[in-house]
Amino acid sequence: MAQPHQAKRPVSAALAGPYGHPFHPMLVSVPIGAWTGSLVFDIASRFADDPAFLARGSMWLIALGVIGALAAALVGCLDLFAIPTGTRAFRVGLLHMTLNVLVTAAYACNFLWRHAGSGPSGPVGDGRLALAAVSFAVLGAGGWLGGKLAFRYGVRVAAETDQAEGFTPARPTG
Repeated sequence: MAQPHQAKRPVSAALAGPYGHPFHPMLVSVPIGAWTGSLVFDIASRFADDPAFLARGSMWLIALGVIGALAAALVGCLDLFAIPTGTRAFRVGLLHMTLNVLVTAAYACNFLWRHAGSGPSGPVGDGRLALAAVSFAVLGAGGWLGGKLAFRYGVRVAAETDQAEGFTPARPTG
């Protein structure tokens, strides 16, 4: 049986974040936030007086999300390398990575599609909006798997002995 403590320690603390402070969960907030904002802008562009402004904003939020996703993927790969191969956790990690690579590619294609020609000039079209919505749904599935890795399997989560420190009674000050 593989030892779960192996997946709690970083392969490279300088690149993936030190024990107890992995970089991957911090970095994923950039694409998640950018792509959430882009979907909100896409929908709002259909109701706004100046839809092109929101469509352009969405396009650039998508680009920001792609850049953030690439950074998150680099350190996420290091976390994946810490998981023993042949385990359920490793299979979930591979599926998490695959879904998120597909999502990033879909958003990159969506950016290029939107940027083609003179860029957005009106509300976001049906095809671009559908691609964004499907990409966002798959992003949610990939995120759910990432949560399973951390919160169920304990990948890059502190050992229980270290966690116990947080539950000892605090000493009164003064």
